[in-house]
Amino acid sequence: QVQLVESGGGLVQAGGSLRLSCAASASTFSAYTMGWFRQAPGKEREFVAGITWSGASTYYANSVKIRFTISRDNAKNTVYLQMNSLKPEDTAVYYCAADRPPLSGNIRTASWEYDYWGQGTQVTVSP
Repeated sequence: QVQLVESGGGLVQAGGSLRLSCAASASTFSAYTMGWFRQAPGKEREFVAGITWSGASTYYANSVKIRFTISRDNAKNTVYLQMNSLKPEDTAVYYCAADRPPLSGNIRTASWEYDYWGQGTQVTVSP
């Protein structure tokens, strides 16, 4: 069982930055691929970014590529999402999630493939 707790959300003006954190309870944190997802009102949950267990590989949705950076600190059982040049369309509840990776080691983007989820943190970007 992995418990995930997000923090760092808030209200920011367009062009600003936020850093989200996700703290995991499990000592096996380093075994999981970690992902960030978001869900805006009336929309489906969508993949934002993912990082392999070692941090060696990352993958981003096209909409956030270059602007967002995912990283992790396995010693602290924490994954981060640095968000720069924020846009109003980035407004959503952001969730972190943990995935037991497939044998291929690929970062998966479908929410149903992730095993554990945090409660989410609200990010609001004003024009």
